[in-house]
Amino acid sequence: MRLSTMLGASLIPARWRGFYSPQDPAQPGPYSKHVTPLLQSVTRRTCTHPIHSIVFCALIASTTYIGLLETGLFEPSTKFNNNNQVDFSALSQGSRTLNVGPETAWEWQSESVSSDAQAEHFSLITLAFADSYADAPSVVIPNDSSAELLPSSASRLSLSQDSTLAFSLPSDETPSFLASIKEISAQETAEDDDEQKRWIMRAARGSARRFSLREWVRNSWIAFTDLIRNAETLDIIIMALGYLSMHLTFASLFVSMRRMGSNAWLATSVLFSSAFALLFGLVVTMKLGVPVNVVLLSEGLPFLVVTVGFEKPIILTQAVLSAALNPPRRDNGDQAPLTIQNAVQTAVHERGWGIVRDYMVEITLLIAGAMSGIQGGLRQFCFLAAWVLFFDCILLFTFYTAVLTIKLEVNRIKRHVALRKALEEDGVSRTVAENVASSNDGLKPDAVNGETSIFGRKIRDSSIPRFKVLMVSGFIIINVLNFCTIPFRTGAANNSPSLSSSMDPFKVAGNALDHILAQAKIRNQPTAVTVLSPIKYELQYPSVHYSSDRPEWSLFDGPYANGIFSSMGGRVVEGVLKSFEDPVLSKWIIIALAMSLVLNGYLFNAARWSIKEPDNSESASRDGAIKAAPLPPLAEYDPKMNINASGPESVNGHAVNGAIQKRSKEECELLLAEKKTSELNDEELTELTLRGKIPGYALEKTLGDKTRAVKIRRSLISRTPATKHVTGALERSKLPYLSYDYDRVFGACCENVVGYMPLPLGVAGPIDIDGRSYYLPMATTEGVLVASTSRGAKAINAGGGAVTVLTGDGMTRGPCVGFETLARAAEAKVWLDSEAGEKTMKDAFNSTSRFARLQHLKAALAGTYLYIRFKTTTGDAMGMNMISKGVEQALSVMKESGFEDMAIISVSGNYCTDKKPAAINWIDGRGKSVVAEAIIPGDVVRSVLKSDVDALVELNISKNLIGSAMAGSIGGFNAHAANIVTAIFLATGQDPAQNVESSNCITVMKNLRGNLQISVSMPCIEVGTIGGGTVLEPQAAMLDLLGVRGAHPTSPGNNARQLARIVAAGVLAGELSLCAALAAGHLVKAHMSHNRSAAPSAAPSRVQSPNPTQGKPLPQGLAMTGMSSKR
Repeated sequence: MRLSTMLGASLIPARWRGFYSPQDPAQPGPYSKHVTPLLQSVTRRTCTHPIHSIVFCALIASTTYIGLLETGLFEPSTKFNNNNQVDFSALSQGSRTLNVGPETAWEWQSESVSSDAQAEHFSLITLAFADSYADAPSVVIPNDSSAELLPSSASRLSLSQDSTLAFSLPSDETPSFLASIKEISAQETAEDDDEQKRWIMRAARGSARRFSLREWVRNSWIAFTDLIRNAETLDIIIMALGYLSMHLTFASLFVSMRRMGSNAWLATSVLFSSAFALLFGLVVTMKLGVPVNVVLLSEGLPFLVVTVGFEKPIILTQAVLSAALNPPRRDNGDQAPLTIQNAVQTAVHERGWGIVRDYMVEITLLIAGAMSGIQGGLRQFCFLAAWVLFFDCILLFTFYTAVLTIKLEVNRIKRHVALRKALEEDGVSRTVAENVASSNDGLKPDAVNGETSIFGRKIRDSSIPRFKVLMVSGFIIINVLNFCTIPFRTGAANNSPSLSSSMDPFKVAGNALDHILAQAKIRNQPTAVTVLSPIKYELQYPSVHYSSDRPEWSLFDGPYANGIFSSMGGRVVEGVLKSFEDPVLSKWIIIALAMSLVLNGYLFNAARWSIKEPDNSESASRDGAIKAAPLPPLAEYDPKMNINASGPESVNGHAVNGAIQKRSKEECELLLAEKKTSELNDEELTELTLRGKIPGYALEKTLGDKTRAVKIRRSLISRTPATKHVTGALERSKLPYLSYDYDRVFGACCENVVGYMPLPLGVAGPIDIDGRSYYLPMATTEGVLVASTSRGAKAINAGGGAVTVLTGDGMTRGPCVGFETLARAAEAKVWLDSEAGEKTMKDAFNSTSRFARLQHLKAALAGTYLYIRFKTTTGDAMGMNMISKGVEQALSVMKESGFEDMAIISVSGNYCTDKKPAAINWIDGRGKSVVAEAIIPGDVVRSVLKSDVDALVELNISKNLIGSAMAGSIGGFNAHAANIVTAIFLATGQDPAQNVESSNCITVMKNLRGNLQISVSMPCIEVGTIGGGTVLEPQAAMLDLLGVRGAHPTSPGNNARQLARIVAAGVLAGELSLCAALAAGHLVKAHMSHNRSAAPSAAPSRVQSPNPTQGKPLPQGLAMTGMSSKR
């Protein structure tokens, strides 16, 4: 029983089982093992050649479209045969037969054939004259016809401007009567016209005539109004709900794709894919002999869209994006390379069979419906829908997958270019910016709310399944009611159900039917009346009406046409070429070509942007070789070593079997001049550097190998005669230099590099910040700091977590300008304070960057010196380089605005103020201004912090507030905010010197109904997530740990602001724990137990650092006391 239940559940389409969950992949089954490899093979080729796949599908679709045009499916059918005789069977389509007599109690009833053999059979014809404003022409009735003019029915729609005439006549006379009134003379014609306009039956239009788009729209509107005028009310309601639901399904598709980050591209691609599937399905259906017409399509299409829907592209899209966010792991635990092709392959592996299975179930149901014998057009509809689903499945894994691949690639390029440009604006060299952007190409979760950024927005659950269940259920209820009310309908409303809507004869000719009923009652004669659909007339010149509109010359005319296009490939080419002649499709082709040019141009520029400088590519390859085989420490040169000027042990001047080929100074200098430094060994390079032939600062540029340049520089510093008595140990010191990515350092972070300094890195936490948990990375050499911060985080979590508020965001730069007189300086200040001056400066400043935006200016005078404080946003960069460039531009424009006598003293006049304590930063803020708060329950204060609420409040007032005020502190009203700020700054690549102002903090504690309310206000947190030290991989990894690495994809500055909130929350935890330790008297005890008593002793063989006294012992009072003596 359980097995059958599981099997039945697996056959239910995904939208009925519940929507796709990326965390719940389908389990592979026996059929999946055979289908999935085939799907992966198809999608692999599609992802490898996406442009080719799209073009191929578009060519096949255009050929199919031309084939449908040639079948005349979309053209209005003519009701006249080749001999220009009326095709009565075509004109009578959609007609209704009504019977009345004594057996019906003289009430009209709808039956296909009258049951009374004595009944008279009449045809009721309604002629509709377009736009005649109730002024119908006179119709001359032929002498041999017994047609009778009857009262016509007025239209109930105010939008109708047609006039109508109603005629009744015996059914056998109807064809001849219609043939005689194919053309009707107009009442008013101009006598001087060579040709007179006539009322001509629209059904008699030339079969070869081509319609313009305007004429097609007009004809469609006329057909729509006729449908509303003549159809039954219930059918109108059902079709209106169908089309409304179809458009709501389209809207839900766009909303769902937008929630996954794509504004319109993917949703539009899904619609194109479905349209192509419809074209292919129509061709196959018609080729197999199943009749299909426009009425069937117009009435069945809404139900096909609503019942089948677009879940499968959404499922595939979410699976691809989920795979891109969580790349598969290899057997050794490492993650596979994150590529779009890998993501698609993983998604198809997990969800491909499930999607194909859903298609198969739906196609099987439709085939069963087509074979069930149901009437009214449903068989044709089911047959067509099955083929549409078949082709939709194929196009999903080809056309749509190709579009999805291009969309992901374009967005990757956009992120790459945006990050690279942002780094360059922040002063990072182009090479380093390119390397950092390349390493940040992957997708990552957003740290602000935990949702995932894909195309720049957030993935959320789709609303289509819920909407589809509601709509399909509504349609089932409506159709059930439609069937149930059949026995209770009166007269003409009682008809057999079908897919096609029926004409309401009482709307078409109600007055005429009343007249016929009255005459039948008088004569007591049973009567059967066939009410034909209204026959439309238009006032037109006959030559225009019957024209074929064929072009005078065609590429496909001539005696060789059949020979050229006789093969299958030739027909495809013929279809493509004919598409250029089609007035509608040709416009789409032009639009597609234009979009293709734009896309290819964008991809070409993106590829050009990603091309590195020629020297850097060679350097990168050499660096790769160096990293693969680390260089050994450079051996000291020993003059006594065996040196052969020439001999078998030397090859091209290099050492072989321990021997060294000694080149002369001239040979080395010649190789250096010829830029063949790679042929020189390390000793020769060191000698050249010591002689000044290679500047020490230019080793990286000269050698092209940055790791080797660092090694040579260490040797240079160790052997420099003036300093080797103190620096001689550097060459063999424990300072590491191997296995480091110096490409990110050179031109961005440091110069004259001799290695890198490892720092212990710990994590504190987790700590809840604004509803999310974080581990805080802290690089420090101070024991207990991480443990203390973790204890504070534990107490904060027990109280519900920390809450942060961002009160300001603006980096500052304060240049100093000078004037000859005080009057001119004051005039400049007044201009800067004016609206016009501020606007001029703002426009000039904002023109230098996409991210830097000037917020406001603050000017101050000191004699003839004018200090201008620019406060600006800088996106996710800390922004000092970015803002300096904007300041220079703004000052240049200011000089051109009437202050030519202004002298720019310094672009930074210490009015910023940067890396110095200043009251202006404490008051106005600089960088990010954040306030963090937490409420700690009293029992947590006692159990976790081992203290008391009142004791903590008193300690904070006496120490952090009064004590700091007594010392005249500026922004130092805290216990040790700088500890946490500096540790996080070092771990995340921030500027450590900006700890000066970033540590400005005031800690406030209050007793809130027995609980401890603690807050920290930090007005000057200066952080960034791009540029500076964040380009280094270890520091960037810590930003990844916090979820704020790089630039925010949609809201520039959000990552940096979130990092500032995290810093403030970390300071809150540190303040809480340290104050509790001070209140309880645990501080010294904790330090002693954690890192003093168990401190590792120095190795006895450690080499002592030389000192300026050349080995003389220090005075006893200056020597550091050991722990044993201290005890």
